[in-house]
Amino acid sequence: MKKLSLIIAVLITAHSFAQTKQTVTKSAVNYEIKNLGIKTTGKLGGLQADIIFDKANLATSTIEATIDVNTIDSDNAMRDNHLKAEDYFDVEHYPKIVMKSTAFKHRGGNNFVGNFNMTIKGKTKPVEVPFTYIESANAGLFKGSFKINRHDFGVGGKSMVLADEATVDLVVETSK
Repeated sequence: MKKLSLIIAVLITAHSFAQTKQTVTKSAVNYEIKNLGIKTTGKLGGLQADIIFDKANLATSTIEATIDVNTIDSDNAMRDNHLKAEDYFDVEHYPKIVMKSTAFKHRGGNNFVGNFNMTIKGKTKPVEVPFTYIESANAGLFKGSFKINRHDFGVGGKSMVLADEATVDLVVETSK
């Protein structure tokens, strides 16, 4: 009887900690920043992520994502090359932007907040990302938007024409 109780306890514990890794099937990472007072937009591709997210068990959920800065596309090749240069993203030395979750909070309904450590150009800063998460039997959809200060990461130097704050919008579809 003690063996049966132990086996049941192990199975229940294993089930409660078993989370499904989600695979990114589609993603969109867009940014917006003002340059000379004019709204400038662009996108980044090459998102790769290890996502283990269970809205019922946030304490053991994790997300670690990277994006390839070489994929930056502002719809202007000359500007893209400038953004890849040393004074902006310095893709030769820092080809990836990395985000690693540190905690998640449920805000009601499908609304969550993720705390992440974001690394750009070798500098790591905490970033709070409000997002929605909708799941079906075999898929998940994350949508979020957050702001970062480019100076925190040494991007763009002391430009007087470029705004300090950029907005990043994320849409990530996953399969389970």
